[in-house]
Amino acid sequence: MSNKKVVPEAKNALNQMKLEIANELGLANYESADKGNLTARQNGYVGGYMTKKLVEMAQNQMSGK
Repeated sequence: MSNKKVVPEAKNALNQMKLEIANELGLANYESADKGNLTARQNGYVGGYMTKKLVEMAQNQMSGK
């Protein structure tokens, strides 16, 4: 399995979303932080919330909202 982006044009939007979610979770300076110094739980929260929001966006789009 690779981390190849299916839609490479979405990279900037996903990075912006990641930073916004990190800020919402109270992880200030996430962009410049050394991710290796963060706990697995902190990094996992960011990815988990991103996935949750992306699924919600897809469901809304599919339902016509």
